[in-house]
Amino acid sequence: MSVRSRGLLTLAVDVGLTVALYYVLRASGVEAHTAFVISSFVPGVSVVSDLVRRRRPDRLGLYMTAMMLASAAVSVLVDDPRLLLAKDGWFTAAGGLWFLVSARGERPLAFVFTRFVLEGRIGPNRESWDVLWERLPAFRRIWRVASVMWGVGLLLDAVVRIVIAYALPIDAVPGVNTAQYIVFLLLMQVAMNVYLVPTGIYNRWSPLYAVLRST
Repeated sequence: MSVRSRGLLTLAVDVGLTVALYYVLRASGVEAHTAFVISSFVPGVSVVSDLVRRRRPDRLGLYMTAMMLASAAVSVLVDDPRLLLAKDGWFTAAGGLWFLVSARGERPLAFVFTRFVLEGRIGPNRESWDVLWERLPAFRRIWRVASVMWGVGLLLDAVVRIVIAYALPIDAVPGVNTAQYIVFLLLMQVAMNVYLVPTGIYNRWSPLYAVLRST
């Protein structure tokens, strides 16, 4: 199974089990706050498993671990069901801001996260992304722009999540949020491809890689 497929499967399992467990608990008579707290620990299982398997956590693993721990802490400490529902929106906003800030950093987050999927599959000779980053200014610009796109997308997604958390009936929110994950990922996938394909990043003969082909 590819890294991308494994990542999507893990996300689907985490989100699906979290929501399913919440509704099972509610159907069993567990009150909303307790159901939120218990179900919020589900994503931690895959995060901890991945960290144990890798032994040396990467930036993505550290990010997921930090978000999981912060989410669990908020779930335990906060006694307001609406605030617990809105926390995903606030964490999503934090992720969006991190993407925006990273766009001016040494390695933008879009570069870091996408590297696991595409490194070794693009470029004239399937070069290391460290080589592409150092030698191609246009390559660097692509991932800075992509990071801004993800940052803006996550901030918009966060706003919608927070509004939904306070506008809908409590028991409707987890299901709607799950559907929102799917819609958001599909929209971002389309947006990224609309941007990336014309840059020539997937085409080894594109002008983007001219410098590498001439050496």
